[in-house]
Amino acid sequence: MSTVQATVDSPQLGGFSLRLRKIRSHLSKPWNLVLLILGIVLTISTLAPMITIVIDTISIHAGSVDDPTGMGTGYTALNWTNLFGGRLRGVNFTTPLINTVVMAIIACAGAILYGGTFAYLVTRTNLKFKSYLSSIFIFPYIMPQWTLAVVWNNLFNSHKVTGGSDGLLASVFNVHAPLWVAQGIFPSGVVLALHYAPFAYILIGAIFRNMDANLEEAATILNTPRWKTFSHITLPMVTPAVLSTILLVFSSSMGSYPVPHYLELSTLATKYVQMNVNRQGQASILAVTMMLFGIILMVANQLSTSGRRSYTTVTGKSGQSSTVNLGSAGKYVVSVIFLITTLFTSIYPIIAFAFETFLPNPGDYSFLKTGDSSNLTAKWWLSRDNNDGAMFGQYGILFNRLIWSAVARTLLVAVFTALAAGTIGLLVGYCVSKNRRSKWANWVNNMAFLPYLMPSLAVGVAFFVFGSNLGIFNTLLLLVIAGTVKYIPFASRASLNSMLQLSGEIEESAIIQNVPWWKRMVKIIIPIQKSSIISGYMLPFMSTLRELTLFMMLVSQTKIVTTLLDYYDEMGLYAFSSAINLILIVIILIFNTLVNKLTGASLDKGLGGN
Repeated sequence: MSTVQATVDSPQLGGFSLRLRKIRSHLSKPWNLVLLILGIVLTISTLAPMITIVIDTISIHAGSVDDPTGMGTGYTALNWTNLFGGRLRGVNFTTPLINTVVMAIIACAGAILYGGTFAYLVTRTNLKFKSYLSSIFIFPYIMPQWTLAVVWNNLFNSHKVTGGSDGLLASVFNVHAPLWVAQGIFPSGVVLALHYAPFAYILIGAIFRNMDANLEEAATILNTPRWKTFSHITLPMVTPAVLSTILLVFSSSMGSYPVPHYLELSTLATKYVQMNVNRQGQASILAVTMMLFGIILMVANQLSTSGRRSYTTVTGKSGQSSTVNLGSAGKYVVSVIFLITTLFTSIYPIIAFAFETFLPNPGDYSFLKTGDSSNLTAKWWLSRDNNDGAMFGQYGILFNRLIWSAVARTLLVAVFTALAAGTIGLLVGYCVSKNRRSKWANWVNNMAFLPYLMPSLAVGVAFFVFGSNLGIFNTLLLLVIAGTVKYIPFASRASLNSMLQLSGEIEESAIIQNVPWWKRMVKIIIPIQKSSIISGYMLPFMSTLRELTLFMMLVSQTKIVTTLLDYYDEMGLYAFSSAINLILIVIILIFNTLVNKLTGASLDKGLGGN
């Protein structure tokens, strides 16, 4: 036998060639190749910053308390022993951890109770003014997270209780709220609940709307009491949506910095900012703790999904849900209640921020007792004299280049973040839907979704350490990278849900005609699912515009508009920070309205608001 023949017949070489052909065949499909590339990129971009911050917890930081020997470099376990075994353990770890968890629990309970109740009323009852209420209810989520916290301060601040100037209630009505109402865990949890209630409304409302009426009608025929039908049939149907709401709200609340910061609550996020000055290693441990909560939530999400019972909510016989009659008077009474609550959570903040910019001393409403409005001033908007002592060396808002430069940079970051996150999310959703039973596809899907379950501050800290090592700290590039990784889940989930609705036959017919993959995407796939894909781009865009917690560690305070707002608050220029809040809200509402009008895409679309 010749040497060549022996080589060809070698079982070992033949097996290698077979595997190589299988790999080539697998990667010849564009979605498999793209999925492989995306998996590598997402794994590195998600895990590398996390690994970097874990290493930072055992690193010596020059000039900090974890450098008692003055070495400046190296590794030490002192950070861990000091944080968990030192005399400041309660102040630096235990108390902030308990406060954070309790605040997140209150936020979850409040969001589900308020948002879920509203979802039921809009979708399953004859509530009046559904269109208006459905649209206005989502405003608190569209607005920056700290909006309601600032409004809460302006309402409940009191010189007798919180110190400083009186808020609206103390000035006008002489009502001095107790400290636990004005500051601390309770207001922080309530504000976050109001901010994230639209989550519950959107998720739970979608289930209520699509629920098959036959399920409840069958119970009615059997003379089942209404309360029993609700508890044994309706509630189990919305359990998946409730679990999703808990996961999203809890993880988001864990990493919230602005709300507890404004409401004077010590949490893991606020404590990190305080400790990062001279206890960087211990601060990184707090960030790792927040990350662990995110990982636990992801595992809980996997377990709840894999072990969930299958409920058929839409059948061929009935796709319409039954409507509960609130009564001729009840439908108006309940509507008025929600008109009042949404007035304070959605409309009042815009009016309050605008009013603050005309007060000579923002936050001080004492002049309302006398009804004298002569002290109102437009200097905060129109002053061109930056040497005016009352303006602290600042031009008026309309002529302040610092503000408008920050707005321009924020818009730039938002555009590039939306393009990157939207495109990657679109490809992730498409490729995962093509390989839905693949373990690698499941891994890529988890890597794409994990950053969303991570508290924002923890992700920001990870990219702070990661970006500092790469030399891109305080650059817009670092903001775009961090924002892309954080907001890919928005686009990937929107894309995946829409792609799973597409029949494979649609693309197969184009493949038979030898249509290239890129043309199939541009001409067939994307146009069919236009609304969902546009949402995948717009959600990262709007989230980036109002993001503070994620970006506050990555750039200087005057770089973008949200960090500049924090800068003005520290300076005591509350008129400027109120103006920035107002500018942000107006910009976000304008873009949200434009997208709604041009594409028909809306967060509340299909939940009874139309």
